[in-house]
Amino acid sequence: MFGRLGAPEIILILVVIVLLFGAKKLPDMARSLGKSARILKSEAKAMKSEGQDNASAPADPPAAATPRTIKAAPGDVAGARPVTEPSDRTTQH
Repeated sequence: MFGRLGAPEIILILVVIVLLFGAKKLPDMARSLGKSARILKSEAKAMKSEGQDNASAPADPPAAATPRTIKAAPGDVAGARPVTEPSDRTTQH
């Protein structure tokens, strides 16, 4: 039913998209989609490196942990803010 998409079909789809959303909103939508993709990629990389660190890390965490900085997007200095993580109270009595 859905065969290969040729040039006329792709052009028709792009024209419909421009008519629906307007030419002014498309660059903003593409920019926000790019930011979302970068954030998702950086978070996935952080989770992957965190998993590797946990596998090779000792069981006891360091006594004085440095606060982490969360950035809104890679390279975004204005949106960076330090975060204090809650302490693990399950092992403390």
